[in-house]
Amino acid sequence: MTKPIELAPLGLYVHIPWCERKCPYCDFNSHLAKDIVDEAAYVKQLLNDFDTDLQKFESALSGRELSSVFIGGGTPSLFKAESIATLLEGIKQRIAYSPTLEVTLEANPGSSEAEKFLGFRHAGVNRLSIGTQSFNAAHLKSLGRVHNHKQAVAAVHAARKAGFDNFNLDIMFGLPHQSMEQALKDVKTAMSLKPTHLSCYQLTIEPNTLFYAKPPSTPHDDALWEMQSLIQQELKTLQYEQYEVSAYALPQKRCQHNLNYWQFGDYLGIGAGAHGKITLSNGEIERLWKRKHPQSYIDADDKIGGRNKVVQEQVVFEFMLNSLRLNEGFNIELFEQRTASSIDDIESILIKHEAANMLERDEHTIRPTRFGHERLNLMLEDYLP
Repeated sequence: MTKPIELAPLGLYVHIPWCERKCPYCDFNSHLAKDIVDEAAYVKQLLNDFDTDLQKFESALSGRELSSVFIGGGTPSLFKAESIATLLEGIKQRIAYSPTLEVTLEANPGSSEAEKFLGFRHAGVNRLSIGTQSFNAAHLKSLGRVHNHKQAVAAVHAARKAGFDNFNLDIMFGLPHQSMEQALKDVKTAMSLKPTHLSCYQLTIEPNTLFYAKPPSTPHDDALWEMQSLIQQELKTLQYEQYEVSAYALPQKRCQHNLNYWQFGDYLGIGAGAHGKITLSNGEIERLWKRKHPQSYIDADDKIGGRNKVVQEQVVFEFMLNSLRLNEGFNIELFEQRTASSIDDIESILIKHEAANMLERDEHTIRPTRFGHERLNLMLEDYLP
């Protein structure tokens, strides 16, 4: 053990699990909004959930400010702006905010949701993450998206008109029957809309999805690698800095909530299926997750679906699992603070990866090379307990 852990930043993830349609690639905890959702009842349960977590972790949270709120789903933009305002006001009444609090809401580009953007801004949301995924009609259809190219462009204009000067666009590549030219065109179209942040990630086929049951024809590995390389070159030319495997941003516009994940910070999670991670006052780390099914979550007084303490060997693995995704890697002092371990404990692994040209380091920082990022899973295997 080394010096005591300093308090990590504190984020809050809020899960709203309903969608207009379940996309065939999606493995998130999302459910079709078949009937009208009782938004007021769900927001009430979210705040009850938050109260319980604040009480449960009172000593660990003492004196800490909330640095970010991320409202994800599902499709949170299906909710009325008034419901989001009630939620954010309730959170504000319960915990101190950082003066630079980042509040992100995930939104679909559909016209009915874009009409709510001004209301979301007035509610306290200061960052949108718009799920465009593609601008190609055939690809949008294959992904099960409910919007079209025109609506995606209109959503960005609506966001700007509503006062959002910080927003992310989601773009996927490696789509069914997608060519190199089509992948690049999607990225160039996204960039023409001048987002401050781009999440550009490869389609992966996850278990418990329709695509897993009926796999589509996707580009082969060599084509995927070429797509990714060309996309990275294009974004670099446009001054978008890649700071994580799938994240690109203009200067000062990195997603603070996700950075907190990747730097092994703390976060509470409220809502159906939400996960949290808290460093306790004794230095131990606890993970917990909430009941997954929306109705079960709403009905239950005890909303916890499970919890566990993270053993020390697992802590190091989890830190590396997150921090090695960052292009800049991590600070050695941060590693020792967040894991309560000495960097010397993993010296033999670091030497091995440095010799294989997968890592580079100086006296303060350890970072993956480009070659290391390509073989991230191989590196992580060496940190498994």
